[in-house]
Formats: sequence, C-alpha cells, structure tokens
Amino acid sequence: QVQLVESGGGLVQAGGSLRLSCAFSGRSFSYYTMGWFRQSPGKEREFVAAISTSGGRTYYANSVKGRITVSRDNAKNTVAPQMDSLKPEDTAGYCCAIRYGAELRQTAYGNAYWGQGTQVTVSP
Repeated sequence: QVQLVESGGGLVQAGGSLRLSCAFSGRSFSYYTMGWFRQSPGKEREFVAAISTSGGRTYYANSVKGRITVSRDNAKNTVAPQMDSLKPEDTAGYCCAIRYGAELRQTAYGNAYWGQGTQVTVSP
C-alpha cells in the first residue's frame, strides 16, 4: 500500500525559506514521477513542480521557477522541495503526488497517489 506523508510546512516571513519533504512508503518508489501541488482557499489546485524517477530532471511552474529546487533521494524514499525567497502569494497547502509516466510537463495527476499536505504560510 502506497502512502505519502508531507512535512516541513510552517509560518515564515516574506523572503524566508522552507524545506518541505514528502516521505513515501510502499513498493518501487523509484518507478514513480513525483509532482508537487498547492492550493489556497477559494483557488484551484495549482501545479508547482515535478521530478523524474531518477531525480535527474525537474520541471517547475513559472510562478516558482528560480525560487524552488526539488531534489530526490531514492535510497530514503523522499523528495524535498527547497523553497527560497518566499512570497505571501506562496501561502497554500502543499501536497505531493506520484504517478507513472516520464513526461514531467504532464500536470494532470488523475491516476496518482496523493499525500495529505502541509501548510505553508508566508507573512508580509
């Protein structure tokens, strides 16, 4: 059974940094592409970033490009987005999802496993 658990969220001032993490339990973590999404109240879920099965390729939404770096450790079954230069508009619940398929620009994760999310709040 696949399970994803996010951590690392919190309250930070604008310009600050947070390092999120998504821990995977189950089988064959290295077979999955992982994506990160965020959602704030009243808004639709937004794609943030994706990382390939090996961790060698990444893809970022324009809204976060240059401010988020996603890394992956298949030995530890974790993926960690490092978020820098945070802005108040980054405030949202962030969650990870995994799916099969190598195309990182495919942001539809309909057939995916999802975590419960972790809250990021950026104060002005």
